[in-house]
Amino acid sequence: MAIHKIPSIQSSEITPRELFYNRRQFIQLTAGASLTALFPQALLAGEKFANVKKAAGKLPDELTPFKDVTSYNNFYEFGTGKEDPAKNAGSLKTRPWTVSVEGEVLKPKLFDIDELLKLAPLEERVYRLRCVEAWSMVIPWIGFPLAELLKRVEPTGNAKFVEFISLHDPEQMPGQKSASLNWPYREGLRIDEAMNPLTLLTLGLYGEVLPNQNGAPIRVVVPWKYGFKSAKSIVKIRLVEKQPVSSWMAAGPNEYGFYSNVNPAVDHPRWSQAKERRIGEFLKRPTLPFNGYAEQVAQLYAGMDLTKNF
Repeated sequence: MAIHKIPSIQSSEITPRELFYNRRQFIQLTAGASLTALFPQALLAGEKFANVKKAAGKLPDELTPFKDVTSYNNFYEFGTGKEDPAKNAGSLKTRPWTVSVEGEVLKPKLFDIDELLKLAPLEERVYRLRCVEAWSMVIPWIGFPLAELLKRVEPTGNAKFVEFISLHDPEQMPGQKSASLNWPYREGLRIDEAMNPLTLLTLGLYGEVLPNQNGAPIRVVVPWKYGFKSAKSIVKIRLVEKQPVSSWMAAGPNEYGFYSNVNPAVDHPRWSQAKERRIGEFLKRPTLPFNGYAEQVAQLYAGMDLTKNF
């Protein structure tokens, strides 16, 4: 499979974070009413959310530093290297942006991203994110349960699965010019997984609007599954009767199954899943079944052979 190397950007060419936001604020203030008139509630990457319900109770683990969360990513649309998304995702335009919800629903609808920002109260959820490559992070995500969106379109009795389709635009997403995956990126969940309260329709992290490299402007986070199940930069959500074929299933069906639950007892064909390395830590730690969320989700798979349904 051919993978095209994406040219790297010299560090001297990257505008410092603080200068970037100050300059953008100046441009917005001096541009008259253009942006405000088009998107009066618009929030762009790096801007702070207001009125977010903070996570309650004790945190599951120490948070992964913001700089690591935003600079060490898998997002093949911008390259296959871990640093590629942060280098290359500046080309992504997150306004205007719409998400179509369609298929086996009574009320299909095209949602504007700023409409989704107001669809349900935003809350902070501190979730572990476990990558199939055996590294992990702990991130304070901002969003609301995906179920809140799905209930508004009224799924029919035939809606057994939910398919997520990401943006396909090689000019904005240079990694799509390679054959690393069959574009556009597709993922899927069973309907009860999608409706589970833990499944988060995510619009931000660390109190800010999602950075481009983390899946802006909208993604899902499914904390008991490997990270690639959390589709990024979503433009379409389809409720369907038959199990969809996800991008990684198509690319390597012997390595990536539909369920992709974090299961330390089922190794990846090329490495063990029994342990993981938390970003920022030197030593590895044991991997927890369902990434530590077994109490909330294990009942979804009662009676299933999780070595076959990997």
